[in-house]
Amino acid sequence: MTPSKLEQAFKLIDLANQQDPNRELDSGIEQPKEWLYGLRMSACLKEFEPNASEALQIAARAQHIKRWSIARSQYPLGRKGYNDWRQALGRYHAEEAMGIALQVGYTNEEVAAIGRMLRKEKLKRDPEVQALEDVICLVFLTFYFTDFAAKHSEEKIIRIVQKTWAKMSERGQEEALKLTFTEGQLALLKKALA
Repeated sequence: MTPSKLEQAFKLIDLANQQDPNRELDSGIEQPKEWLYGLRMSACLKEFEPNASEALQIAARAQHIKRWSIARSQYPLGRKGYNDWRQALGRYHAEEAMGIALQVGYTNEEVAAIGRMLRKEKLKRDPEVQALEDVICLVFLTFYFTDFAAKHSEEKIIRIVQKTWAKMSERGQEEALKLTFTEGQLALLKKALA
């Protein structure tokens, strides 16, 4: 049986992300970091938006495609350098994902939608761009918040949580409040959201 376009796209995204030289432990097993992130994004999207379009499913899986290719160190320190790096990553992820979607046979309209989502165009106004952002935030809070909190000052954590919260829809925020947090994390969240 011939794999569907979506299965083919996932396979190509996963093959690219399995080349990640960075590793992350998952259940005691070292995995390519961005491959694991892509799987987590897909699983979270399936739960958050079970009827997501194929374009949104591809954007979620490719959110960090080949992220290691553009190092943070290529940009100056400080907020402007960080923002420039993030925008360059968004454009790069969009180009990579759009190329894969075209290769497996998606329409120009679907390919354009994938690019729009990964560049975060019309956040808060486009429901699919917003759904992707909600999933990004939920994956961060579920899988990366603990490590992030251990490495940064309380002030920085509160600022990041506030920024994350502001990007989310009301529905995304409601889902975030259902996640399991430690007492320490809950205390930080309450301070941030007060």
